[in-house]
Amino acid sequence: MTNNLVQPSATDDQAAVAAVPQRIVEAWAAHDAAAFARAFTEDGTLIITGVLRTGRAEIESFMTQAFAGPFKGTRVTGTPFAIKPLAKDVVLVMTAGGVLAPGESEVSAERAIRASWLLVRQDGQWLITAYQNTPTQAP
Repeated sequence: MTNNLVQPSATDDQAAVAAVPQRIVEAWAAHDAAAFARAFTEDGTLIITGVLRTGRAEIESFMTQAFAGPFKGTRVTGTPFAIKPLAKDVVLVMTAGGVLAPGESEVSAERAIRASWLLVRQDGQWLITAYQNTPTQAP
Protein backbone atom coordinates (compact mmCIF):
# COMPACT_ATOMS: atom_id res chain seq x y z
CA MET A 1 0.00 0.00 0.00
CA THR A 2 1.34 3.43 -0.92
CA ASN A 3 1.19 6.36 1.46
CA ASN A 4 -0.23 9.32 -0.48
CA LEU A 5 -0.04 11.71 2.46
CA VAL A 6 2.31 14.62 1.94
CA GLN A 7 4.36 15.31 5.04
CA PRO A 8 5.02 18.99 5.76
CA SER A 9 8.61 20.04 5.45
CA ALA A 10 10.56 21.72 8.24
CA THR A 11 10.32 24.92 6.19
CA ASP A 12 6.51 24.63 6.09
CA ASP A 13 6.44 24.11 9.86
CA GLN A 14 8.74 27.06 10.47
CA ALA A 15 6.55 29.30 8.31
CA ALA A 16 3.40 28.13 10.12
CA VAL A 17 5.02 28.74 13.50
CA ALA A 18 6.31 32.18 12.48
CA ALA A 19 2.79 33.07 11.27
CA VAL A 20 1.29 32.77 14.77
CA PRO A 21 2.56 36.18 15.95
CA GLN A 22 1.18 37.66 12.73
CA ARG A 23 -2.27 36.26 13.59
CA ILE A 24 -2.09 38.17 16.88
CA VAL A 25 -0.92 41.35 15.10
CA GLU A 26 -3.88 41.10 12.70
CA ALA A 27 -6.44 40.34 15.44
CA TRP A 28 -5.12 43.29 17.46
CA ALA A 29 -5.26 45.65 14.45
CA ALA A 30 -8.92 44.69 13.99
CA HIS A 31 -9.52 44.89 17.77
CA ASP A 32 -11.02 41.42 17.39
CA ALA A 33 -10.83 39.83 20.84
CA ALA A 34 -12.39 36.57 19.61
CA ALA A 35 -9.78 36.13 16.87
CA PHE A 36 -7.06 37.03 19.38
CA ALA A 37 -8.31 34.33 21.79
CA ARG A 38 -8.63 31.72 19.00
CA ALA A 39 -4.84 31.88 18.55
CA PHE A 40 -4.59 30.22 22.00
CA THR A 41 -5.28 26.65 23.06
CA GLU A 42 -8.50 26.16 24.99
CA ASP A 43 -6.50 26.32 28.25
CA GLY A 44 -3.87 28.80 27.03
CA THR A 45 -2.28 31.37 29.32
CA LEU A 46 -1.67 35.07 28.67
CA ILE A 47 0.79 36.91 30.93
CA ILE A 48 1.42 40.59 30.32
CA THR A 49 2.31 43.35 32.78
CA GLY A 50 -0.11 43.07 35.68
CA VAL A 51 -2.30 40.50 33.92
CA LEU A 52 -2.69 36.73 34.12
CA ARG A 53 -5.54 35.15 32.16
CA THR A 54 -6.04 31.46 31.52
CA GLY A 55 -8.41 29.96 28.96
CA ARG A 56 -9.80 31.35 25.74
CA ALA A 57 -12.91 32.76 27.43
CA GLU A 58 -10.88 34.74 30.01
CA ILE A 59 -8.44 35.93 27.35
CA GLU A 60 -11.27 37.04 25.05
CA SER A 61 -13.06 38.84 27.89
CA PHE A 62 -9.88 40.64 28.94
CA MET A 63 -9.02 41.69 25.38
CA THR A 64 -12.60 42.88 24.74
CA GLN A 65 -12.28 45.22 27.71
CA ALA A 66 -8.71 46.21 26.81
CA PHE A 67 -9.62 47.08 23.21
CA ALA A 68 -12.42 49.30 24.54
CA GLY A 69 -10.12 50.85 27.17
CA PRO A 70 -6.34 51.10 27.45
CA PHE A 71 -5.60 49.44 24.07
CA LYS A 72 -8.23 51.42 22.15
CA GLY A 73 -6.77 52.62 18.86
CA THR A 74 -3.46 50.82 19.38
CA ARG A 75 -1.68 48.30 17.23
CA VAL A 76 0.95 45.74 18.17
CA THR A 77 4.07 44.38 16.52
CA GLY A 78 5.94 41.17 17.11
CA THR A 79 8.73 39.87 14.91
CA PRO A 80 10.25 36.46 15.62
CA PHE A 81 13.98 36.51 16.32
CA ALA A 82 14.30 32.92 17.53
CA ILE A 83 12.39 29.70 16.94
CA LYS A 84 13.41 26.82 19.19
CA PRO A 85 11.82 23.40 18.63
CA LEU A 86 11.38 21.66 22.00
CA ALA A 87 9.54 18.48 20.96
CA LYS A 88 7.72 17.09 17.95
CA ASP A 89 4.68 19.37 18.38
CA VAL A 90 6.08 22.00 20.74
CA VAL A 91 8.12 25.07 19.88
CA LEU A 92 9.25 28.23 21.64
CA VAL A 93 9.11 31.44 19.62
CA MET A 94 10.75 34.62 20.84
CA THR A 95 9.75 37.98 19.41
CA ALA A 96 10.68 41.63 19.61
CA GLY A 97 7.96 44.24 19.31
CA GLY A 98 5.53 46.22 21.39
CA VAL A 99 2.43 48.34 21.40
CA LEU A 100 2.07 51.17 18.91
CA ALA A 101 0.03 54.12 20.18
CA PRO A 102 -2.34 55.76 17.69
CA GLY A 103 -0.32 57.55 15.01
CA GLU A 104 2.98 55.83 15.84
CA SER A 105 4.91 53.93 13.20
CA GLU A 106 7.65 52.72 15.55
CA VAL A 107 7.38 51.29 19.04
CA SER A 108 8.54 53.75 21.68
CA ALA A 109 11.22 52.59 24.11
CA GLU A 110 8.76 52.55 27.01
CA ARG A 111 6.39 50.19 25.14
CA ALA A 112 9.03 47.90 23.59
CA ILE A 113 8.91 44.27 24.69
CA ARG A 114 10.49 40.88 24.20
CA ALA A 115 8.04 38.00 24.33
CA SER A 116 8.07 34.24 24.56
CA TRP A 117 5.39 32.19 22.89
CA LEU A 118 5.10 28.52 23.75
CA LEU A 119 3.27 26.92 20.84
CA VAL A 120 1.78 23.47 20.47
CA ARG A 121 0.42 21.82 17.37
CA GLN A 122 -3.17 20.64 17.83
CA ASP A 123 -5.11 19.09 14.97
CA GLY A 124 -2.49 20.37 12.53
CA GLN A 125 -2.65 23.98 13.73
CA TRP A 126 -0.05 25.84 15.80
CA LEU A 127 -1.64 27.51 18.83
CA ILE A 128 -0.32 29.47 21.79
CA THR A 129 -0.39 27.52 25.04
CA ALA A 130 1.53 30.18 26.98
CA TYR A 131 2.50 33.75 26.14
CA GLN A 132 4.51 36.14 28.31
CA ASN A 133 6.16 39.46 27.56
CA THR A 134 8.69 41.63 29.34
CA PRO A 135 9.50 45.31 28.81
CA THR A 136 12.91 45.88 27.28
CA GLN A 137 13.56 48.81 29.62
CA ALA A 138 13.78 48.65 33.39
CA PRO A 139 11.18 50.89 35.09
